[in-house]
Amino acid sequence: MDLFRAMRAFVTVAECGSMSAAAPRLGLTPAMVGQHIAALEDRLGTRLINRTTRRHSLTEFGASYLEQCRDILERVTLADQQAESLRQKPRGLLRVTAPVTFGSEVLMAALGRYREAASEVTLEIVLTDRNVDLIEEGFDVAFRVATPPDGRLIARKLAAYRMALCAAPSYLARAGTPGHPAELEHHDAVIFTPAARSPWRLTRGDDTIEISPRASIGVNSGQALRVAAQAGLGLILQPLMLVGPDIAAGRLVQLLPDWSLGERAVSLLYYRDRRMTPRLSSFIAFALQEFQARD
Repeated sequence: MDLFRAMRAFVTVAECGSMSAAAPRLGLTPAMVGQHIAALEDRLGTRLINRTTRRHSLTEFGASYLEQCRDILERVTLADQQAESLRQKPRGLLRVTAPVTFGSEVLMAALGRYREAASEVTLEIVLTDRNVDLIEEGFDVAFRVATPPDGRLIARKLAAYRMALCAAPSYLARAGTPGHPAELEHHDAVIFTPAARSPWRLTRGDDTIEISPRASIGVNSGQALRVAAQAGLGLILQPLMLVGPDIAAGRLVQLLPDWSLGERAVSLLYYRDRRMTPRLSSFIAFALQEFQARD
């Protein structure tokens, strides 16, 4: 049995709803499609599809196995395309979108290393905290923070943001320095508006406390939050990589450092069915090498 071919047959049947509908896409007869599915089920020792005369439905295991097959086939396809692209020189326009903070503080600082390997690629970087639709707005790739992708996109996990709570010395001199998370409810906070309804979750050992901060100001820019905090307007919760230089310079003070404020997941997204051009595959390889989470 050709395992990859059988997996492709299974994925296509799941997407089309029946073997007869999947057959033209696979260039096979319905009977051949059925043989691939049967061979795969024999290999696994369990049924993947509940068959009826008109429509097929996935078993509980089949639904789980479908996502694993998709991931495996996407990785194999990407590896093949990247190997092919090594024989071609990346060139042309590549449109990339990223959140403002990640883009300005992390991505831009690393792009020199990509340019060394792909000097003929022209990059158009659009920084926005809005959830851009890659397909409708013509982007090749996107970085996203804490946003689940839709089914049209492939998501590759990158290193997560570590979060930090901080305030200016002038604010703390006026309002006092909190020594416990329970005291945060009595402090002013400058809130990142896309996450305004999310409580602050602090963990230390087995203790977990959730606080709904008193928002004196809401703003949709991480950079603006940083400036507001420096001006003494209140507490902010922001990625440590953004406020770290201010903490080191004494412009901000990190609060409750023995409590964990969690992490924000970061993903690299690109269109599932898009042709893997040399410029796109080279950028994906760069981003995974540069930003991927390390175990």
